[in-house]
Amino acid sequence: MDWTSLFQTILPYLPAQYAGDLVSILTFLIAAAALATRFWKPPAAGSKMALLYKAVSALAQCKGWNTNAYQPGTKALMIPADASRTIAAAKLGLDPASTHPKAGAPPKPAP
Repeated sequence: MDWTSLFQTILPYLPAQYAGDLVSILTFLIAAAALATRFWKPPAAGSKMALLYKAVSALAQCKGWNTNAYQPGTKALMIPADASRTIAAAKLGLDPASTHPKAGAPPKPAP
């Protein structure tokens, strides 16, 4: 079941005042989570805060193109958009495929 259909199923049973309050609270929580992820430095991969960071990121809808470049346990090779990732990775002695922000693991040495 899609969350929108679930929301449309439950919403008619709530009084208008409570439905408005629920939407306002959810909107505030999502906006606050987005603001927190904007200024929160990602914790270390093994940290207890890593799970909380991932939960706040999920609430802030940080996915796809909106994902933070730095995540717990990963590090991206940040280069200008017009630069070649392959050339920059070669200069650092890294495998170009592992330097993308969405690689999911720290950059690996070149073979």
